[in-house]
Amino acid sequence: MMENWENKHIVFFDGDCGVCNFWVQWILERDKKDQFMFASLQSDFGQKFLSERGLETNVFNTMYLWKPGRYYQIKSRAVLEIANLLGGVYKLSFVGKIIPSFLSDKVYDIISSNRMKLANQKCYLPDPHQRKKFIQV
Repeated sequence: MMENWENKHIVFFDGDCGVCNFWVQWILERDKKDQFMFASLQSDFGQKFLSERGLETNVFNTMYLWKPGRYYQIKSRAVLEIANLLGGVYKLSFVGKIIPSFLSDKVYDIISSNRMKLANQKCYLPDPHQRKKFIQV
């Protein structure tokens, strides 16, 4: 069952990545305002998002944050915006926006290129409430 995802922020992630799945779980646990939904880049929904924007459809090392009809952000800017939207202490992440994206994306790329070594490939199983927040995995 799909909630009304058009009014949410959608996080696209690598469904085969342990680090990515860890961060999805981390966001889920802190999404008190119920503003995020999730889809893997490998899913039909993720592939449609990528191809409609002329983005690589077979490269999954980038996280995207999409607000339908408004904007999408990639890599470090997506991470900073997610933290900002979570609010509370995470709003302090706005300080990171003073770092030029080419530098913060460089750090993102280093972590991304080593992500398979950083986490095991265990499968995350969301509870029934969290499962509603996934468009496709």
